[in-house]
Amino acid sequence: MSKPSKKMSLDKRNNLTGWAFLTPAALLILVMSFVPMVKAFILSFQTGVGAAMKPCGISNYTRMFKDTVFMQSVKNTFFYLIIQVPIMLILALILASILNNRNLRFKGLFRTMIFLPCATSLVAYATIFRTLFANNGIINLFLVKIGILDAPYSFLTHPISAKIVIILGLLWRWTGYNMVFYLAGLQNIEYSVYEAAKIDGANGWKTFWKTESTQSALDHREWAESILLWEFTLRIQQDIHLQSELLLMLDAGHTDVDTLYLIRTLTTQSQHIRG
Repeated sequence: MSKPSKKMSLDKRNNLTGWAFLTPAALLILVMSFVPMVKAFILSFQTGVGAAMKPCGISNYTRMFKDTVFMQSVKNTFFYLIIQVPIMLILALILASILNNRNLRFKGLFRTMIFLPCATSLVAYATIFRTLFANNGIINLFLVKIGILDAPYSFLTHPISAKIVIILGLLWRWTGYNMVFYLAGLQNIEYSVYEAAKIDGANGWKTFWKTESTQSALDHREWAESILLWEFTLRIQQDIHLQSELLLMLDAGHTDVDTLYLIRTLTTQSQHIRG
């Protein structure tokens, strides 16, 4: 009777290697993100200053939901998420599909140009869009010159136009970032699959819908579903913070999101207590 092999299988070795790379990052996320979240949740049921904290039940939440400015900031937050996130993900998928074409020339240049805004600092890209849409900015000068506007329009002070500027800024900066993930998934599909689709007479849309999306789902169904869900969740969370940062640069109070409103309220109350 043959003895069972004591050597570790290749799959098990790969799993252990993956967990070895994943564990440090997971621990950092746990300590730096989830632990503060739990502490902040506990703190939300207390009132006071510094060490003189005492339980207050749900009075903080009651006061918060009665605050009309806070409720408006929540509405603004969902407005950005409902409009900006789906547009960004769809654009990223379209760009990834186009750049996945083997016959496309200068693919490396296009990929770099689309991804480059992601490497731009917050101050730089906020300043760019603030300058572009200023009263004497390029956008206003162009629209006035071609006759669409009679006089410069203040994009950054009107609620709707300011929100549109913010959405455009986030799309410009983060669409390329998400495109990289989609492109990595599309490149896992064998080129023979595309050739078979062409032989069968499939056009561009059918090739994408029947070949790229289906093949990716069949080859990596479980991880694709979890990764896409996790990516969408992370984008929602990250976009809330990005919107807050961009709004701070624009100083547009009528476009506040909930995070920014809480920061402003906390800063005001801290100054009042110190005074």
